[in-house]
Amino acid sequence: MSKTKLAVIFGGISTEHDVSVVSGTSIIQNLDKEKYEIYPIFIDKDGAWYSYAKLINEIKVVPIGTKLQELQPIHNIVEYLKQVEVAFPVLHGLGGEDGSIQGLFKMLNLPYVGCGILASSVGMDKVYTKIIFEKAGIPQTKYAYVKANNNEYTYVEKDFTEEKMELKPLTQKISKELSYPMFVKPSNSGSSVGVKKANKEQELEEAIINASKYDTKILIEQGILGREIECAVLGNSEIISSPVGEILSAEEFYTFDGKYNNQESKTIIPADIDKEISNQIRDFAIKAFKAIDGKGLSRVDFFVERGTNQIYINEINTLPGFTTISMYPKLFKQIGIHYPELLDQLIELAM
Repeated sequence: MSKTKLAVIFGGISTEHDVSVVSGTSIIQNLDKEKYEIYPIFIDKDGAWYSYAKLINEIKVVPIGTKLQELQPIHNIVEYLKQVEVAFPVLHGLGGEDGSIQGLFKMLNLPYVGCGILASSVGMDKVYTKIIFEKAGIPQTKYAYVKANNNEYTYVEKDFTEEKMELKPLTQKISKELSYPMFVKPSNSGSSVGVKKANKEQELEEAIINASKYDTKILIEQGILGREIECAVLGNSEIISSPVGEILSAEEFYTFDGKYNNQESKTIIPADIDKEISNQIRDFAIKAFKAIDGKGLSRVDFFVERGTNQIYINEINTLPGFTTISMYPKLFKQIGIHYPELLDQLIELAM
């Protein structure tokens, strides 16, 4: 039987570059080498493409922050990709999870793992996922939308009316509309990069300034005192959801360091949660996936408010992490779909 020619693409230009390298090498290590002829492709932080020339059977999961050696430049990306039958982009964040590389694959008529252009771009943009989830009737926290450009700020109303404001009046306005604590996020970022918690107006100002370093669009959400619950989905037209898992962060909230560097952070799978709440979360996860026109895979994150058990959707991740500690593969392992089989299914869905 001939092997399927598969490009695994990792690295990239986003703030999640290092996580992507760990995910990519993990996938390569776990792929069935009898089924696939693997073309490992590394994109550096400047956007240059390289063939990762290390022997396939010697590629192992690398620690976060590892600088790869044995890289050979790819001078003609289009011609190189024409060699393969399917692509597996393992690119978290800008340039890989936002519809950009999906557009390249579409132009080349190359099947690829994961969501299409629309779902990827909408899923990456936290502001626009809020708008779609609102239309879909999925409960979510109150939020404000701000644009920032060269220390100039614009408050965007729900009907997209815009008002330019100085930072101080802006934070005063938001403080009247939302309750503290608030979470301030760059609209297009992942792995909690650029996210800060604000407990008072001064901290809100600082958090908005910080978020503006990562994106011109900023989302400010009213905080929820609750449990962090995640659910994975898999499929194209027939979609299944995984059991739900709970994040127990070692830090105040699930920061980048809390996810990848703090060994005290834990995940509980399945989450110790009422079955009715679990089933509702699984239904919401599928609904959110369908609402953005998702394909292949996503991980959908929720809060369950303490005291009320009210469910709130947090966000959808259309190319979730595939590191050894990532929730997506661990959630499906709980129902007997192990890592290599999960990869097979995702590639089949792509083709």
